[in-house]
Amino acid sequence: MASWDIQPQGVQGQLRVVGTHAEDLGNALSTLLTDMKEAAEAAGTAVPGSQAAPRSYGPVVPQKAPSWSARTSTGPVAAALGEYAAQRKPDFEAMAHRCQAAVLGAVAATNEYVQGDLEAARNAQSAARAVRVDALKDFGGKKK
Repeated sequence: MASWDIQPQGVQGQLRVVGTHAEDLGNALSTLLTDMKEAAEAAGTAVPGSQAAPRSYGPVVPQKAPSWSARTSTGPVAAALGEYAAQRKPDFEAMAHRCQAAVLGAVAATNEYVQGDLEAARNAQSAARAVRVDALKDFGGKKK
């Protein structure tokens, strides 16, 4: 029979450490995506100079841009970064799911172990209660 020696407090401590690292990973991925978005916006377009964003000189009354022009044009760098992010999205999601599955699996296994210990203790106590103490009194020595 296999012997197990799991210490639930130790598992809890390790899960805290893993949780901290998983949170750090989530923050790093979030920062990566934010930085990539900012890089894509800063990269500009492939249209030379003033053709990309016409400048107005002199006093100009601010006007609301028409809805069709609210969309910014993107260049090849922004497109490549967008493609990279789209291709890596399943990998990023898989990392998060694996971390979550590992933590939840460790919690479930530890809970089952503790429940098994409690059940074994209940069984041992029930067996101890079932022993006839009066029969054991006369078992080992003197006869009346």
